[in-house]
Amino acid sequence: AKNTPCLRAGSNHMHNQATGFTTITMSSKLPRGGPRQRASGNAVRPLRLFRRNQKGRAIMEAARQSNPTFALQVEIPAGTRPGESFKVGHEGRILNVKCPPNALPGRTIMINVPVKQTGNDGSISSDSGHSGQQQSIHDDGSTATTGSINSSINSASSTPSSSWETFEVQVPKSGKPGELFAVVAAGVRWQVLCPQNAGPGDDIRFRIPSSLARQQNQKPMLRRRPSTLAAQRLSFDKDGWARTVRATDMKLQWVRMNKAGGIDAPFSSSRNHHGFDIEKSAYVRQLQLADQTSQYPDSPKTMRQGTLSLIPAWKAVVDATVRDDNDKVVIDYPQIAAAQSLTFPEKKQWLHDKCEQVAVDWEEGHLQVTVRREHLLEDSINAIMSLKDGRELRQKWTICFMGEEGLDAGGLTREWFQLVGEAVFDVGMGFWSQSPSNPMLLDVDPTSAIFQSESYLRFYRFVGRFLGRAVFGAQLVTAGRLVPYIYKHLLGFPITFKDLRQHDEEYYNNLHQIKEMVDADMDVEMMLCLDFTTAVEILGEKQQVPLVEGGEDLPVTNDNYKDYLEACLMNRVMKRAQPQLTEILLGFFDVVPEALLAIFDYQELELLMCGLPTIDLGDWRDSTDYMGAYELVGEDYCVIEWFWEVVQSFDEEMKARLLQFVTGSSGVPASGFGGLMGSDGKFQKFALNGLPVSTCLYPRAHTCFNRLDLPTYDTKKELENCLKLAVTMVATGFDIE
Repeated sequence: AKNTPCLRAGSNHMHNQATGFTTITMSSKLPRGGPRQRASGNAVRPLRLFRRNQKGRAIMEAARQSNPTFALQVEIPAGTRPGESFKVGHEGRILNVKCPPNALPGRTIMINVPVKQTGNDGSISSDSGHSGQQQSIHDDGSTATTGSINSSINSASSTPSSSWETFEVQVPKSGKPGELFAVVAAGVRWQVLCPQNAGPGDDIRFRIPSSLARQQNQKPMLRRRPSTLAAQRLSFDKDGWARTVRATDMKLQWVRMNKAGGIDAPFSSSRNHHGFDIEKSAYVRQLQLADQTSQYPDSPKTMRQGTLSLIPAWKAVVDATVRDDNDKVVIDYPQIAAAQSLTFPEKKQWLHDKCEQVAVDWEEGHLQVTVRREHLLEDSINAIMSLKDGRELRQKWTICFMGEEGLDAGGLTREWFQLVGEAVFDVGMGFWSQSPSNPMLLDVDPTSAIFQSESYLRFYRFVGRFLGRAVFGAQLVTAGRLVPYIYKHLLGFPITFKDLRQHDEEYYNNLHQIKEMVDADMDVEMMLCLDFTTAVEILGEKQQVPLVEGGEDLPVTNDNYKDYLEACLMNRVMKRAQPQLTEILLGFFDVVPEALLAIFDYQELELLMCGLPTIDLGDWRDSTDYMGAYELVGEDYCVIEWFWEVVQSFDEEMKARLLQFVTGSSGVPASGFGGLMGSDGKFQKFALNGLPVSTCLYPRAHTCFNRLDLPTYDTKKELENCLKLAVTMVATGFDIE
């Protein structure tokens, strides 16, 4: 993208008197066959470091210092004053950090932490030789050894500097000293901190793992160019939330990109003092595991517990490594980063291969799940919930139906997943409710806590394990298509106010009208008479439930309406079904390592779990209504002809994504496209609505009505580009308008 900062390959030389290093960027022209990386269309070259001796002769050195460090982003805790020290725990070490003189509590600062070198046995020890010491980090980056804290840990998260590649990047126009900006390198969007002494136009350096920078030379499957969708998303980085990699510790973190292509600092750090913004604010679920375990009723073994909450998206950080049962890193970030640019079929194969890598070998343990057909769900729940930990859940399974002969060579397992899925997601059981926008999608029924037995949470933990095992074993659960926000919770994707529109457009419009009234200087309190409560229907009667503590006594005014909208969003996507969602996520991650899902978006996760639908394009076309500019002419309108030609050229994945975009789900009713239903429970055909390009530049979906607003484009190519962009970007949270 033209606004994306580009990594450059110039001929600039810089000599640092303090370190003795001279930075020399490689020539932009490399020998044929040499490694070639690209960022936003420009070649990227690693820097080579030289040290000058006392005679001035340049001697080649490895990119390694005697005491290498890495940067770590920390937040100053409450009550800390400038110049005072506070403690930070990181990878088994306790760090004493001195608060800079110009920083206040809540601000995020960067500190330099000594890298721990990995020994032959996989253990990590401090480079300075002070094993078992507590490090004191000053605001100038210097360190001192204090205390006596054991720092020996079995981890490989702190990568030695010898395995890093250094790159040069120009600070963009939107970059400011001490603030973050984003840059694309090696097919990944990186988060880089602008130094205090640098500004727009200055050249700075940052490092990424060598294994990622050279990934294209390792595996034939990864030498290919990024998929069309991946390339499009990387090149389009305006007005939306994007997952970046922190160059400091290789962890995944969400940032909001602004219209200039830089990081929107007020919504990507603790400096946001503007409160909730319905256009920009986003939240990500945080699942904190607890040390203790508790026992469910009728469950023979204890289960690990956790706390689920919504936090600002920029605070959500995911460790991009997967460890085995011996706490050894078996999958690291470079592997995950390289897989993000693969096509969907290749991602599925990659996930299957990695799940096999962390699965328990048959010789080390396997189990047989025996169930009775007449008590299928009961027996299945008892069997799966009797397994205590992830090791047992990741063993090889075989299914046996009691009283029936036959060995499970895969067919019985597929049948078990199909039958149990149909039983689990039966709306009549009282655990699920249909989505207001699409009856084919299921949502957690909040009233299940009232009408079900005490073991209702045990049921949702089983659901999580069942779905996790299906993903882990490459099985499909076609009966359980869930609302999009649940898939986002599984992935840790940002949820914005606009997600309410996809879930319940009428509810979204009613809330959005409050903002419009405030913008028009209308008195919300007098005209609407609202308070911080929401209506819940129980046994046919509506009851008022407070959104916040004391909400029944708190009126909605022009001053606090943003807090009300925020509370409504959090209640709809989390609070009202928080215990049930907690159990689903805990059960899912009992089986599947969370980091493995980082390569998918929420639409891909639905396709992964439910499968690609069989789409009859002829039935789709015959079951389509035409509205607006297309109503009189219908299929004879040139734009309509172009539309169906473009759809026909799509592969099965893109057709499914288009269906997801317009209807909210990739599922097709058993009766065909003529059986699509609207939010009112009545049949609602797929519809194309013609609008002038001046009022609607990109195709726009109304999932409640299965309607696509399709502008009257001048050319087929323009239609194809805009349609692909709209369908692609909806899964990322970018605002294409």
